[in-house]
Amino acid sequence: MFYYLFDFLDKQFDFPGAGVFQYISFRAAMALIVSLLISLVFGKKIIDLLHRKQVGETVRDLGLQGQMEKKGTPTMGGLIILSAIVIPTLLFAKLSNVYIILMLVSTVLLGGIGFLDDYIKVFKKNKAGLAGKFKVLGQIGIGLIVGITLYFNDGVVVKEKLYSGQIAFPTELVNGSEQHPHLPEYSTEETKSMKTTIPFVKNNEFDYSSLLSFLGGDYAQWAWLIFIPFVILIVTAVSNGANITDGIDGLATGTSAIIGVVLGILAYVSGNTVFADYLNIMYIPNSGELVIFIAAFVGACVGFLWYNSFPAQVFMGDTGSLALGGIIAVFAIAIRKELLIPILCGVFLVENLSVMMQVAYFKRMKKKFGIEYARENRLFKMAPLHHHYQKLGMHESKIVSRFWIIGIMLAVLTIVTLKLR
Repeated sequence: MFYYLFDFLDKQFDFPGAGVFQYISFRAAMALIVSLLISLVFGKKIIDLLHRKQVGETVRDLGLQGQMEKKGTPTMGGLIILSAIVIPTLLFAKLSNVYIILMLVSTVLLGGIGFLDDYIKVFKKNKAGLAGKFKVLGQIGIGLIVGITLYFNDGVVVKEKLYSGQIAFPTELVNGSEQHPHLPEYSTEETKSMKTTIPFVKNNEFDYSSLLSFLGGDYAQWAWLIFIPFVILIVTAVSNGANITDGIDGLATGTSAIIGVVLGILAYVSGNTVFADYLNIMYIPNSGELVIFIAAFVGACVGFLWYNSFPAQVFMGDTGSLALGGIIAVFAIAIRKELLIPILCGVFLVENLSVMMQVAYFKRMKKKFGIEYARENRLFKMAPLHHHYQKLGMHESKIVSRFWIIGIMLAVLTIVTLKLR
């Protein structure tokens, strides 16, 4: 919104300083600041409103230290996160950009599913919330929208590299003239491509359509049969992973902020010809605009953490957790970095796997030795994994801090994969 306003002022009236809105870095910084302000200032008002409406968390006694003290803490705080993402994006991003439109639609829809789940739990007094099958159906529907958009929309393209050269920044004068850096050259044609980035592999691009090469002929036209189901799987898995991780104060919020920073870096280099050339990764036209969105995302998470850190004054509920995971998944797919998700979102992955392993192990032991043996000999003391450490007597703030440290290590490793091949 502001982009168009100041672009008009710059072109029509040569308004002083208006041109700065052309820079992605400036608009991303502004989105981050506004997002933080919304989270901090309006977050308190929303928390007070939730208190007055008695929108409190229902807590089961699971024998965890400090668990029952959380009873009555306002939930549905994901509304703070959603507001702090959507409003700055509307203010500072190019709203005609297909990636921005897709992220906004995904954010609202994912938040809507979570809100419905929280609404049923809080106002309908149904602890089960939205039935799992309807929740998954909603995630599948959103994944379908994302997959169809990224595959069929004409604005989603890449530019192929014509040749690679060394980028040498000017350091001396030769015959009185400054030597300018070599600029990479890309095809002037924008290509519809289903290529994505593979970590740890030289010439690290994988084309989904290659999986259908056995069909022969014009097999590439059927790539959507592979791509769209894969998108649905990623959106559903990461969204649920964030939802499962949101079990103790600040864990999902802080982990998502760390992931968001890395996604912002990846989006910036993917949308910049010089950095894309230097790192030998795909150049994705117009994807740099996503940096504004992810800046708002990081600001929303950090701002929410002000109230969500131990002891939490508000919980995000499914309104926030389902949206955070889904946003991360859609964003990674949009910048062709979805195969980095197992590394970048390693905390979500491990939390998800711990639940699956716990259930599978329990069923096996029950079948083999009986239910009493299975109950007494669980794989983990409790799943997901963060509750296992709580059962071991570790304070939740220490668990969160250590998971954040692991998240930072995984974030650094994800960035390193750009050069480690």
